[in-house]
Amino acid sequence: MNSQTADTEKDMKTSTQEAENMEQTEKQPATDNVSVEDEAARDNVSVEPTLEEQIAAWRDKYLRLQAEFDNFRKRTIKEKMELVERGSEGAWKAVLPILDDMERAVAASAKSDDIVALREGESLVMKKFESVLNGAGIKAIECVGMPFNEEEQEAVARFAAGEDKRGLVIDCVQRGYKMGEHVLRYAKVVVGE
Repeated sequence: MNSQTADTEKDMKTSTQEAENMEQTEKQPATDNVSVEDEAARDNVSVEPTLEEQIAAWRDKYLRLQAEFDNFRKRTIKEKMELVERGSEGAWKAVLPILDDMERAVAASAKSDDIVALREGESLVMKKFESVLNGAGIKAIECVGMPFNEEEQEAVARFAAGEDKRGLVIDCVQRGYKMGEHVLRYAKVVVGE
């Protein structure tokens, strides 16, 4: 009998638990629906920032962008200054050996009386300098005997040279130079009239 009573009590407990589970299941969807709607409402509120938050975010973005651009501008100016300072470094390095040659020529002229040797040395220094200029793309503007060209030459005087030399360059007072197609220095010339 004890075993029957125990079985009956188990059956009663089981049926009571099943009934409670059913009640909870019926109640649960109703509470779940409410909690899902509440969560969705809470999510919508937290997803959309207020107007003040939007203004603060845009202002922050604007200030960061402005600071970034200012840093970029300063860095670019600094790089350009360094480029200008170092841009001519190669040209000056090429000129330094010529300066050394000129110093040697001056020292040799003080010790020597041989005019022919001194002139030959000066000529070599001049050729070396011209080759450095040519290597940098700098060429002398040829103008004597050619028609006057105001884009490359500057007339410093007019000379009555006759009808056949009218408009032609008679003499070059100072040579002009071009780097590629850009005029570095205009040639100063005397033009025939």
